[in-house]
Order: sequence, then structure tokens, then C-alpha cells
Amino acid sequence: MIQPRFVCIIGAESTGKTTLAQSLAQHFGSLWVPEYLREFCDVRGRTPTRNEQSLIIETQHLNVLAAGANASDSGARYVFCDTAPLLTAVYSDFVFADKSLYARARTLHAHYALTLLLEPDIAWVADGLQRDGEQVRAPITQMIARELSAIGVRCATIAGHGDLRLAAAIAAINGIDLSPTRP
Repeated sequence: MIQPRFVCIIGAESTGKTTLAQSLAQHFGSLWVPEYLREFCDVRGRTPTRNEQSLIIETQHLNVLAAGANASDSGARYVFCDTAPLLTAVYSDFVFADKSLYARARTLHAHYALTLLLEPDIAWVADGLQRDGEQVRAPITQMIARELSAIGVRCATIAGHGDLRLAAAIAAINGIDLSPTRP
């Protein structure tokens, strides 16, 4: 049985995380995990409060674990995760000045074989309740990059449009197969 590798796709809002996760899953014949925050907002008709941020983190993690079990059963090599608990911690810090979620998010982030940090170089698109505006993309990207650097995970920055963005992500993923697996 193959143990799938988890690939995190992270970035500020409207940087193409969902599109890239779906495209990578299709390219590699693997699974992808949707962003739980989107489901939360759609079901409740609002964004989460400060006290609900931990629920977002834990539910996203449970969804990743479930996809990992499904991938293992089906022989898929990868699970592509449309965002990660670390992004929830960053937004909780940005929106609520709440740094309490970083420790848990950092622990969970260590399980990814690779993190793809998406640059905010594509057009911002309004998308319902989840969007704070184009003006938050640069500071959020900086906060994510700082966190990824601090925790020392394997990371590749992905930029460009359309096929170039997908090709850069595929190249980064192919590179993890050439390097030793992190313990």
C-alpha cells in the first residue's frame, strides 16, 4: 500500500488555491481536499468568529486525514490540500490579533511533504463572504512566508498565470520525489 504525500497549497485569498489543487489532483490522478472555510461560510451564511477559528483548523485537519486514508486505499501518490490550518492561524492573527492558534497550526503543518506558497500575482476576484479585498493579499502573503520560514518546512513559491503556474507546481512536486522524505 502506498503512503500518499501531502502537498499543501497555501496563499492569501484569490491566489488560485482551489484551481491549482484541482488541476494538480487531475494531473497526478490523486485526491484533493477542499478548503473547509468555504463550506463553513456557505452553510452558516457568515464568516467564523474568533472563537470558531479553532473549529476551522481542526475540521480542515480531519478532512486531510480522511483524504489521506482514501488516497492510501486507492493507491494515490499525493493528496493536494486546498489550504492548511496555518492559513487559518495567520488570518486569525490578522483579523482578530489572535496568535493562540499558531502552535497547533505549526504542529499540523509539519505533516506536509511540500508546501506551495502562491504569489498574489493573478487577478483578485470577489468570492462571497470569504473575501476581505485585494489590499490584504500582500500582508497575508508576507505573514505566511514568515511562518513557513520560521518552521522550516519544504516550500516552493509558485507564480505565473495558467499553464505556467501549473507547470511550476508540477516541477516542485516532482522535485520532492528526488529528495529524501522528511521524518
